Amino acid sequence: MSKPKFSSRSIVVSFLLLLAVSFSSLAQNTATLSITGEVTTPLDLKLTDLASFKQVSHKVKDRDGKEHEFAGVALIEILEKAGVTTGSKLRGENLAKYLLISAADGYEVLYSLAEIDPDFTDQVILLATSKDGQPLANGEGPFRIITPNDKKPARWIREVRSIKVAFAKN
Repeated sequence: MSKPKFSSRSIVVSFLLLLAVSFSSLAQNTATLSITGEVTTPLDLKLTDLASFKQVSHKVKDRDGKEHEFAGVALIEILEKAGVTTGSKLRGENLAKYLLISAADGYEVLYSLAEIDPDFTDQVILLATSKDGQPLANGEGPFRIITPNDKKPARWIREVRSIKVAFAKN
């Protein structure tokens, strides 16, 4: 019986691939989502923190028309936990508040606070943590915004790292 031959190069490449997968998994599990700005309680949430929130899901089509089921937490739930002005208090000057959501690569999207509040809309914007029953892949998660009623998924921001609540200024 012959022994399998392994070159030192193939061993090094295998080790480096294993190391990269391990670091990628570690980064996903330790990534933090910060909620700051016009909030009463700034938050730094890890993936494990979201398990204590009510879980919801959306079946939506991606830009290629393929249907996926995203699951996670309604964005409004997180905002309410941070003490953002919502519901009956969202009137007057508070209607000039917006969210600036930023990704790990610097990509940013903007939402008015009223777009997210259930007193103003039936749409539930999702902070997704899984896709088709699996954790979001590296490069997509661990946090992703899904806006099911947008005609284009341009605001379906990947790798969300921060949400800043602010007042619009002239």
